[in-house]
Amino acid sequence: MRFALTGARVFDGTHILEGRAVVIDNGRIVAVPHEKDLGADITRRKIEGLLAPGFIDVQVNGGGGVFFNDVRTADGIRTIAEAHRKFGTIGLLPTFITDTRERMAEAVEAMRAALAAATPGVLGIHVEGPFINPERKGVHDPAFMRPMEEEDLAILTSLKAGRTIVTLAPERNAMGMVARLSAAGVLVCAGHTAGDYATITEACRHGLRGFTHLFNAMPPMAGREPGPVGAALDSRDTWCGLIVDGYHVSDAALRIAIAAKGMDHMMLVTDAMSVTGTDMTQFDIHGRTIYRKDGKLTTADGTLAGSDLDMASAVRNSVQRLGLALPDVLRMASLAPASFLRLDHELGRIVPGYRASFVLLDDALNVQKTWIDGEGD
Repeated sequence: MRFALTGARVFDGTHILEGRAVVIDNGRIVAVPHEKDLGADITRRKIEGLLAPGFIDVQVNGGGGVFFNDVRTADGIRTIAEAHRKFGTIGLLPTFITDTRERMAEAVEAMRAALAAATPGVLGIHVEGPFINPERKGVHDPAFMRPMEEEDLAILTSLKAGRTIVTLAPERNAMGMVARLSAAGVLVCAGHTAGDYATITEACRHGLRGFTHLFNAMPPMAGREPGPVGAALDSRDTWCGLIVDGYHVSDAALRIAIAAKGMDHMMLVTDAMSVTGTDMTQFDIHGRTIYRKDGKLTTADGTLAGSDLDMASAVRNSVQRLGLALPDVLRMASLAPASFLRLDHELGRIVPGYRASFVLLDDALNVQKTWIDGEGD
């Protein structure tokens, strides 16, 4: 049924528009006319606030009490997506972290089933490890870490629907593997890496497309060795994920990185765990207990373990803590990740032809409602 959302300001991906309606038919935007030009025969649905392109999160370990590594099923994926939708996320990639090859294959099969079922909000899978560097392991279990082999490559290139992201340490894997993943359509990111600038730059020439949670699980940039952070900021054709929670990276470092690279290639991510959308105070990863306190998730020794963050909070933090303009932040939460995923032809803007996937925000940037392909929550 064709209907029009009226009464809200509209951020179309570039500008905030006043007095516009958004006409939706069969899950797509068909027009963004002035409200006064709407025909009398169209159904109107009155809303208030700011209507913006829905948020896209490319790194989500869990939500709604589900940790993807532990619940490798289509139902588990649906629970994660439903939990994050409440915070304005209309598209995400459940993230499977370092584990066995067998469980990785099960996660890919679960994603295949979730995509076949057209699970709302699910765009594909992110496999973070085990092809990473134990020197920069974070909370990942080094017992599972290893270079990529042919059998792994077959699993990671087998998901023909949706998108597949693979986070690896370039210095721990053959450049030919990076190139073959990229040629197969996989979006390859550097993360949990100790690689030097030359190695990371070489990986970019072989198809590396992004950097997972920039600054975290990487050596710091230095004057004589820029390292992965320097390579990320120096590369014009890659995207970086940023965790804006006040714990993972200092506000000053985030502002400097954004100024150096530009906002178009910076993506807000959550790196969220199973606690999102729940009142859980602790959970386990590979037998280690993770504690939730004051908006932070850590092991007993203080190691960060993902984040206690949602996309709406990341947007608010970027405005309030970093002092960024709201239109710029909204692009970092929608159009930038859509571009990284090669989905910017249908997500990240409110213009005719795009999917009707939106978030409605109040003046305090709290989520009032989300729509995925024209269906409101």
